[in-house]
Amino acid sequence: MTPFRLNFLCCFLFFGLHAYGQSLPYQTLLKGLYDSSFPVVKPEQITELTNYQVLDAREKVEYQVSHLQHAKWVGHETFTLKTVAELDKNKPVLIYCTVGARSEEIGKALQKAGFKKVYNLYGGILHWANEGRTVFANGKPTQKVHTYSKPWSIWLTKGEKVY
Repeated sequence: MTPFRLNFLCCFLFFGLHAYGQSLPYQTLLKGLYDSSFPVVKPEQITELTNYQVLDAREKVEYQVSHLQHAKWVGHETFTLKTVAELDKNKPVLIYCTVGARSEEIGKALQKAGFKKVYNLYGGILHWANEGRTVFANGKPTQKVHTYSKPWSIWLTKGEKVY
């Protein structure tokens, strides 16, 4: 394969596949981050967020920029089971963070604490926003999405990047 064709193929895979959802590199990243035995739900599988107890496992500053509608902030570094003591252990929980690594960790703690149906939001808030789903701040829709850091901001293709 000529260098030109190889460069074209790489550019197509990185940039071109965004038209078909997540890019191949982003899918590969997520595959490397996730425990394949922990259940995930993709944004396109969610018809109604009110079917879940929605938890945000990012840090407070990230949550304040934007979050899923009616999401409860539980944090990551400061997370304790006391934070979720009022939740129903039998009702499904949807937990998310930027891409899904921190939320999976908190999700496993919830499972150990007796929560029956815990799901990690596949791709986190970045995939949610990239799919054109609404995020909120102060009860109103916003285009801002905290991307955790500048290097992680490359994965956000829709919305205003904040880091």
